[in-house]
Amino acid sequence: MNKPSLLAAVILGLTLATPDAQAAEPLELQKIMKNLGKHMQAVTDGISREDWEVVAKTAPLIADHPQPPLAEKMRIMAFMGSDMPRFKAFDGNTHNAAEEMAKSAQEKNGQKVIDSFHKLQSACQSCHQTFRAPFVEHFYGKPAN
Repeated sequence: MNKPSLLAAVILGLTLATPDAQAAEPLELQKIMKNLGKHMQAVTDGISREDWEVVAKTAPLIADHPQPPLAEKMRIMAFMGSDMPRFKAFDGNTHNAAEEMAKSAQEKNGQKVIDSFHKLQSACQSCHQTFRAPFVEHFYGKPAN
C-alpha cells in the first residue's frame, strides 16, 4: 500500500472509531450551515428591498460556501455511503441556483432573481428533508428539531 493510501485508510479508521462523546461535538459543517442561513437571510432581505447589489454580493457566498475539513468530509462520506451522490447533487443544485441568482441580480432582473431564489430554497429544503434527521441523529445522537 502506498503512503497516500495508507494515510487515507488510517484517517478513515480513526474517524469511524470516534467515540460517541466526540461525535456530539459540533461539526464544521454545522458552522457552514449557520453561515449559509445568515446569507440566505441577507438575500431574502435584499430581494424584499430590491437591493440587487446585496443579492449579487451575497449569492456567491452561498454558491461557493466553504467545505468541511478533509477528516470531517471522510466521516460524512462514510455515513452517507451510497447516498453520497444524491447529497452532492443537492449541493450542486444549490451552487447552480445561487450562481444563477447572482447573475440575475447583476442584471437587475427581479423576476429571474426570485425564480432562482426559489430553486435555491427548493434545493436546500429537499436536502434538509432527506438528510437532516438521520445526519443529526448519527452525528449528535439526538433527533433533529
